[in-house]
Amino acid sequence: MNILVLGATGFIGSAVANRLLADGHSVTGLGRDLSRARRLNQNINWLKVDLSRMTQASDWTAILADVDMVVNCAGALQDGLRDDLAAVQTAAMIALYAAAEPAHIRRIVQISAETGGGAADTAFLSTKRQADDALKASPLDWVILRPSLVVGRNAYGGTALLRGLAALPFILPLVHADRCMATVALDDVAEAISRAVAGKIAAGSDFALTGPERMRLADLVATHRRWLGLGDAPVIALPDSVARPISAIADLAGWLGWRSPLRSTAMRVMVDGVHVSSELAPMPFQSLNSILGRHSSGVQDLWFARMYLLKPVVILVLSLFWLVSGLIPFFALEQAAGHFLPFLSPGLSTLAVVVTSLADIALGLMLLYRPTARLALLGQMGLASAYLLGGSLLEPALWLDPIGPYVKVLPAILLSLVTLAILEER
Repeated sequence: MNILVLGATGFIGSAVANRLLADGHSVTGLGRDLSRARRLNQNINWLKVDLSRMTQASDWTAILADVDMVVNCAGALQDGLRDDLAAVQTAAMIALYAAAEPAHIRRIVQISAETGGGAADTAFLSTKRQADDALKASPLDWVILRPSLVVGRNAYGGTALLRGLAALPFILPLVHADRCMATVALDDVAEAISRAVAGKIAAGSDFALTGPERMRLADLVATHRRWLGLGDAPVIALPDSVARPISAIADLAGWLGWRSPLRSTAMRVMVDGVHVSSELAPMPFQSLNSILGRHSSGVQDLWFARMYLLKPVVILVLSLFWLVSGLIPFFALEQAAGHFLPFLSPGLSTLAVVVTSLADIALGLMLLYRPTARLALLGQMGLASAYLLGGSLLEPALWLDPIGPYVKVLPAILLSLVTLAILEER
């Protein structure tokens, strides 16, 4: 069969697509960036589509023409620069259901979530719930699967945060440390979808996907810490109020394009813990120790875990470095322009200071904005190298200056290079 997988570039969707390919199916995926999608998986037939714009049934007609089934793994945690939950998780799905019947789609398999609890009113869960209700009310053949916290060999979102917390040195400061969490193996999610596609799960089924255990957040982090090969560390339970300013900063970062698992929606869900209220799917599930035990961790896992929480700090510090270096000359413009007087006229010296300072400020701001972050890092390395080259030609003696103005540029270039290397989120 030809199966349309929504969200095939995502953490869950990519694993599901690979499983369906292994089962012998053809897979069609949708993506906003086709070049990146094709690099991720060349065996998928990729179509350039932005789900947030697929809000009318007619938008789906051509896409569904040769499709037998649809597996929906698309979704987002919270509204942000790149995410519109009402459009992607509700409007686009309702439009898809309307187009699916005349297209004779055999079945729609929907990955959803437990939509009740104290966080039921969040946009994440309410839009999921609206799409689920619309699917249930339609005449289509459907299966809804609700995974708990998904853990796999790779990590993204909440599972990446678990690894980052586990790798903290000396102590483990945790908010909601005693909240209970349910986990499920990514392989088990892919297995459940494979069964649903094969007709081994009855139409109209609404099942939870979760492992056999419930663990406190503190125990989850400790289990990941042992998997990383690190020694035990004491857990410091922080009050819930500590999460509020962190979530506020993470929410702001979301509107700049950074999808942090520390945003307020995740914190709201954590207040209740990740629980299961739906009927459990009739299939075996792995425990967390079994999930992690199937793959020994390597040094690359430890590097990722240690860098995960450092990454936003590095980006912020690097941005501030360029912003401050661009702002300082404006407080002593005449003095700053004096460095150019041996080579340029007074007017051109002042202009050179203004232009280079504005360039520094622009690069600092661009780094904070996710769509331009890569360009900013390349620009920082290029401009810093140009400063070093020009300065070496005009004032080579500054290499021996006790303050080291040239030498200090080298770590900045290196930090930009390191940030560029870890910029991708998945």
